[in-house]
Amino acid sequence: MTLALSACSSTGGKRAEEERARGAAGPAAVDTPRWKIAMVTHSGEGDTFWDIVRSGAEQAARKDNIEFLYSHDKEAGKQAQLVQAAIDQGVDGLVVTLAKPDAMKAVVEKAVRAGIPVVTINSGQDRSKEYGALAHIGQDEVTAGEAVGEELNERGLTKAICVLHEQGNIGHEERCRGVRATFDGTVDNLYVDGTNMPAVESSLEAKLQSDEKVDSVVTLGAPFAATAVKAADQAGSKAQVSTFDLNAQVVRALKDGDLTFAVDQQPYLQGYQAVDLLWLYNYNATMLGGGQPVLTGPQVLTGDDAEALEEYTRRGTR
Repeated sequence: MTLALSACSSTGGKRAEEERARGAAGPAAVDTPRWKIAMVTHSGEGDTFWDIVRSGAEQAARKDNIEFLYSHDKEAGKQAQLVQAAIDQGVDGLVVTLAKPDAMKAVVEKAVRAGIPVVTINSGQDRSKEYGALAHIGQDEVTAGEAVGEELNERGLTKAICVLHEQGNIGHEERCRGVRATFDGTVDNLYVDGTNMPAVESSLEAKLQSDEKVDSVVTLGAPFAATAVKAADQAGSKAQVSTFDLNAQVVRALKDGDLTFAVDQQPYLQGYQAVDLLWLYNYNATMLGGGQPVLTGPQVLTGDDAEALEEYTRRGTR
């Protein structure tokens, strides 16, 4: 009996490991109609955050037997044109971001009038329901900013720079507003051109050199964290650097102590859940959220969390 139980336990453990490995590779497709779902975002290739969003969406599409179409453009007008193209293709579901919601209003409402179910992700939480979307998936940006402000307080910091790398992005403004709401010190917004990383570095370096009271730099995207660390070093500043969002490089920097903390909003989950929810809606007319946002963050991560996260960042899911 003891031997039998031992064998079962060993087999069960091995089976669990095999199932986990298969899950990472992608689950098998369901036996449902092959619906077509389009995702149109305001950013895309070359940005590790959006690579992770897309990876999650593609895995859900494989599982759900979905034909997945992906496109993006940083210019709001062109993003709206891509949404129109998806409408013209007669997609069965649409996932969009509303970083610049005014430019997207008409085309999203057009999709809804055409009977296309819409889910918004990442940005535009406050406008999503107004435009007719069934749900919004992401973090509350103001709440995330407030979490950063509280974290800065706990570290005894007094003056922060909030680095905005995309002008007009309402989510970025909300993050900095949230930091300012809870931080006991002062916060200066620094607007930079996120498409020009050397310019970002030089702007931040100049700011740190001109104001020695700055003891915290908060970047709003993972790709900008390493640049901020470099700028602080070159400026001779001892300012602590933290960031919104997570990728493999950020996890390494947390582990090495170059970054103090990161705010994770789980982009993989945003992409995966959006596609999966639209499949569920087409299959069963069901939807999560009850008219409220489906929150994927914020989660404040430090160097203590880095080792546990490395497995997931290596495979591109965190």
